[in-house]
Amino acid sequence: MFAQITVEELGRYLAETSADKLQLVDVRERYEIELAALPGFAVFPLSEFAEWSDAIDDRLNRDTETLVLCHHGVRSAQMCEWLSDRGFSNVKNIIGGIDAYSMVVDRTIPRY
Repeated sequence: MFAQITVEELGRYLAETSADKLQLVDVRERYEIELAALPGFAVFPLSEFAEWSDAIDDRLNRDTETLVLCHHGVRSAQMCEWLSDRGFSNVKNIIGGIDAYSMVVDRTIPRY
């Protein structure tokens, strides 16, 4: 199983935690990221799972805290479950996704 965090917590994480202590993962489609994105997130679109899944251990560290983002929190929960099943020990789903983040934390992030 995996933990969940709110978008308010994400805002604090991004403001207070050094980037080398976090892995930020966005599983939305590339066209969605063009519409609205947060800096520092690695892009792993779920539709391209077959293309990047075999190399995930080369791209992410299993022990580093990993925060996963999508539009509303559903696809990111799927990614969190998959990462947890692969032995990632500190995975957190961002509840409400970038849509909630844009409404609650940073209104300059476009909604779509």
